Amino acid sequence: MAGASMLGGTAPAGTEVSAKVTDLRSTKGQVLACLTARADAFPDCEKDPQARTLIVPARNDLQLDFGHVPDGEYAISLVHDENGNGKMDKRLIIPREGFGFSRDAPVRMGPPPFDRAAFAVDGDAIRLTIRMRYML
Repeated sequence: MAGASMLGGTAPAGTEVSAKVTDLRSTKGQVLACLTARADAFPDCEKDPQARTLIVPARNDLQLDFGHVPDGEYAISLVHDENGNGKMDKRLIIPREGFGFSRDAPVRMGPPPFDRAAFAVDGDAIRLTIRMRYML
């Protein structure tokens, strides 16, 4: 960023947030990622027009960059969309594809609540590790 300042530009506002994805069972399909500050929009972000969403090809050593975000509380959810249809596939109510949450939030009878996955963004770069989990 020093180069931007020397050229008269300004550094982007907010704090950089990124996540390393571990334990993908394959490199098939894509990873759907969502970062939101709204508890009512977690985990799928559909209700949050300000959410940061990413769709990236699944690969080993996957790193997700959500860019600079304003200070606040956020949570991230991931889906390993192995067949590339853009959604989490289920058998009855059990996920057939992988999923992961910031802070490795525990899954009970459905996705964790926002507060279990939430982390603070407060000026220092955030570098998370999110473990993918599979039930079937």
